[in-house]
Amino acid sequence: MEELHFTGNCLKGSRPILSFDATFESQAHLKLIKELLTQTFGVPKSARKAKPFVDHVMAFTVAGGKVWIRCYQINETEAGKQSAVPELNESHIAEETENANKKGRSSETKLSLVEIGPRFVLTPIVIQEGSFGGPIIYENKEFVSPNQVRREVRMARASKFSRRSEAELERKTKKGDLGLKSEGGRKAPKDELDEKTLFA
Repeated sequence: MEELHFTGNCLKGSRPILSFDATFESQAHLKLIKELLTQTFGVPKSARKAKPFVDHVMAFTVAGGKVWIRCYQINETEAGKQSAVPELNESHIAEETENANKKGRSSETKLSLVEIGPRFVLTPIVIQEGSFGGPIIYENKEFVSPNQVRREVRMARASKFSRRSEAELERKTKKGDLGLKSEGGRKAPKDELDEKTLFA
């Protein structure tokens, strides 16, 4: 939960910079996913309620066949001032200053990224040619439905119970066959000289 405690923030209505991993250009279905994400999250300058500035970045990365999405605030601090986010004051600002000095630029403002959330992961399952129909363009062969996983867990529990009940029944049958049990199974022949028979 500490990892999900995001300290950054961005203004409502501001437009994001969309940052895509180079992996999106490697395969055809990833190019299509990139275009879909661009159309979904890309806010045009002329949007009615959008502010005319950019103060956050949306990063899209492909790892393990999934699309990982993270949001970061662009944090600007002046050379003499401290950052609004306490964690950035030491490490990030020192790195930015060194980088700016190495490149010969003046270090008037320092830029850093602070994660603001939300963070989420998308798993591509099927891409069809039309909307909600048509021939399948891409299908994820490695995807296993959560319903299938739950069904397998349920079946494993049921088979464990049935094995236990079968073992119990088998044990009772063996006991009965050996005459160790009063009900059922093979009964020992009665002895006429048995004390219970003589003194009954």
